[in-house]
Amino acid sequence: MSTLPSRSGSQTLPLSPSSVPANRALVLLSFASVYILWGSTYFAIRVGVESIPPYLLAGMRHLAVGLVFYPVVRFTTREKPTLAQWRTAFIVGCLLLGVGNGTVSWAEQTVPSGIAALLVATVSLWMVLVDWLRPGGLRPALRVIGGFLLGFAGMALLIGPKHLGGAERVDPLGALALIGASFAWATGSIYSRHHPLPRSPLLSMAMQTVSGGAALCLFAMARGEVRNFHFAQVTTRSWMGLVYLVIFGSALGFSAYVYILKHSTAAHVATYAFVNPVVALFLGWFFAAEPVSARTLVASAVILTAVILVITAPHKTVHEVEEAMPAPGEA
Repeated sequence: MSTLPSRSGSQTLPLSPSSVPANRALVLLSFASVYILWGSTYFAIRVGVESIPPYLLAGMRHLAVGLVFYPVVRFTTREKPTLAQWRTAFIVGCLLLGVGNGTVSWAEQTVPSGIAALLVATVSLWMVLVDWLRPGGLRPALRVIGGFLLGFAGMALLIGPKHLGGAERVDPLGALALIGASFAWATGSIYSRHHPLPRSPLLSMAMQTVSGGAALCLFAMARGEVRNFHFAQVTTRSWMGLVYLVIFGSALGFSAYVYILKHSTAAHVATYAFVNPVVALFLGWFFAAEPVSARTLVASAVILTAVILVITAPHKTVHEVEEAMPAPGEA
C-alpha cells in the first residue's frame, strides 16, 4: 500500500484506501464537505472581518478550536508530545496560521473572497519552489516548472496592468499579501515534514492551532486590535461568520479531510485544491455580488490549469503531499 509522509517527516499516513472498510456514502459526504466547507471559508472570513479585526478573528477562530481539540485528542490518543514536537508545532503554527491564515483575513478587507481563494490555490506552486531551494531539495520535473511559470503569469494577470480588458485589477497590496501568505504556508508545510511532530495528525493539528491561535491573539494585541475592540460593535453577520469558521471550517472540515485522507487516494484528495476556488468565486458572486469579470475568469483558468499541472505531475518518489495539505484559508 502506498503511503503519505506525515508532517513529522518520519511517520506515514495511508494514501490509498485503508484496510478498514470505508462507508462509500460517508466518503462522498466527506469529499462534499471538504469541497464546500473549505471553499466557503473565504466568504465566511470576508463576512467576519466586516466588524471583527482580521488578526483577532483568525486568532479567536484557531485558538478556540485548539483549546477544544487538544485535550480531547490528547486523551484519546494517549500520546504525550515532546518539547521538540511542541517547538515544531509552534513554528509551523506561526507560519501556517499566524502568517498564512492571519494574512488572508487581513487581505480580505480589500480583496474579494473568490480572488483570495484563487491566489491561495498557488500554495501548491510555491511548495515546489520551497522544496527545490531547501538544502537537499529535489529539482522539479519540467512539467512542474512549466506549471509554476503558468501560475505566475495568472497572478500577474490579476494584479496588473490596470484597466486591462476594461476590468479593474485586484488591489495590488492585498494580492501581494495573499501571495506572501501562500509562500509562508508552503514554507511551514515543507518545514513540518522534516521536523518531529506527533504520530497523530489530529494531535499535530491541535498543537498547531493552539500555537498559531495564541500567536495571532498576541499579534492582534500588539497591533491594537484588542485595545480598540468592543463586542458591541460586532454585527450578527460577523459573529455568524466566526462561528461558521470554528465549527464548519475548522472542526468539521478538517475532520472530513482526515477521513478522506485515510480512505481515498492522494490524487482524489488533491482535487480540493482547484475545486475550492471555484466554490469561493461562486459564493462571493452569489451572496456578496463580488465582480467576476472576463479578466478574473481568464486568470482563474490560467492559475487553476497551473495547479492541475503541478498536482497531477508524476513524481520520482512519494515524498511530496503538498497538494493534500489544507491551504491558508481552510485549516
